[in-house]
Amino acid sequence: MTDKYDVVVIGAGPAGYVAAIRCAQLGLATACVDEWVNPQGRPALGGTCLNVGCIPSKALLESSELYVRAQQELATHGVTCKGVALDLPAMMARKDKVVQELTQGIEQLFKSNTITWLAGRGRLVSGTQVEVTPADGKAQTLEAGHVILAPGSAPVEIDHIPLTDDRIVDSAGALAFDSVPRRLGVIGAGVIGLELGSVWQRLGSEVILLEAQEQFLSMTDAQLGREALRQFRKQGLDIRLGARVTECEIKRSKVHIEYEDAKGREQEQVDRLIVAVGRRPNTEGLASDESQLLLDEWGFIHVNEQCRTNLPTVYAIGDAVRGPMLAHKGSEEGVMVAELIAGHHASLNYDAVPSVIYTQPEIAWVGKTEQALKTEGIEYRSGVFPFAASGRARAAGQTDGFIKLLADAETDRLLGAHMIGPHASELVAQAVLALEMQASAEDVMLTVFAHPTLSESFHEAALAVHDRAIHVARPRRGK
Repeated sequence: MTDKYDVVVIGAGPAGYVAAIRCAQLGLATACVDEWVNPQGRPALGGTCLNVGCIPSKALLESSELYVRAQQELATHGVTCKGVALDLPAMMARKDKVVQELTQGIEQLFKSNTITWLAGRGRLVSGTQVEVTPADGKAQTLEAGHVILAPGSAPVEIDHIPLTDDRIVDSAGALAFDSVPRRLGVIGAGVIGLELGSVWQRLGSEVILLEAQEQFLSMTDAQLGREALRQFRKQGLDIRLGARVTECEIKRSKVHIEYEDAKGREQEQVDRLIVAVGRRPNTEGLASDESQLLLDEWGFIHVNEQCRTNLPTVYAIGDAVRGPMLAHKGSEEGVMVAELIAGHHASLNYDAVPSVIYTQPEIAWVGKTEQALKTEGIEYRSGVFPFAASGRARAAGQTDGFIKLLADAETDRLLGAHMIGPHASELVAQAVLALEMQASAEDVMLTVFAHPTLSESFHEAALAVHDRAIHVARPRRGK
């Protein structure tokens, strides 16, 4: 059986399904192939992000934050809560409901855009052919004018620390615990480790994060990383840097961990262990040898700045190509590629892609870090405004953190924004717009922000670039 399409997309995560929708909007006959099957045994759209990643983790982060607020914080607002108790099955059920509603929403989007959804394993046979193998049934070959590869990524596994059903788990397993571990270990204190560790720490676990790197959140601005480490340790997360795990063994329902740090060989014992040491591209078996698709030594698909592979009719997007493994980056690549296939001009500014860690406080950044500017020899000015000086943050009782802006010393053009504090995931969008529009610190300074809002802190940080912040004391100058 052979079907012909203008575009065939392999993968229905945030990169793939967005690419498919945009292709269909542009009038291209589009099919999308995906092999995801949900716990009920039913094919589901949305990929890792929607099913066992971004969405369920944010649902649990939100629920756990509300639980802590009800226990510890609402009394300061004059709201007394008695008998606050955790109903973990209800919390998990809500998480699953959110996921189900959103996956069904993508199904409706596919139907409304007349996209053919094929459940099964997609494999690139040639630049214009895709083989689809369903879980049960015969394989079929699709003919395509263009192919978009969006296979996503999977958690990195550690060879000497094999996963088990319930004791040693990856990020997906950590979203489905049926009880709160008394002691929880996490290998990796990056984005995923911090978010999952935060959820279970709020729900009652004693959480130990073992991070091999000496510098905490090394991909962030150094000042941001230092503040984040201070805040998380203050909350009770036991973050151990320079801790390289060498061995794990399950004994009497406990996970025994051996690791090495600056002190030498150390041991820990936990009830459950999460392995969160990064993700790898899902490209094994994605293409036949005959297709001659070019991959690098790490399994990433080789692409240019427009996501074109070495095959003229094949594009690749999302986690399987260079750049940060971020859902929104993959989605925008999907839109760009769809436009290019349709013959339109399109590009993506990778210098203005934001990153977010959805902890409490939230962490977000975009553009250059201070250490990167120093390395590149770029002269810059820095402006910092603390949320402690924000009226809205004070009213909300969320005053930890700051917003920091970096601007070119000569042109005043904004080069980077780094923030830790309430709703940083939303506030960073202002910085993204500013960088995309090539705004200067002065442009932000001359913009009127509503009062009282958290957004005023972004305004004040821009003012601080030129030592003009209104609501913080000016540093004393020597005579």
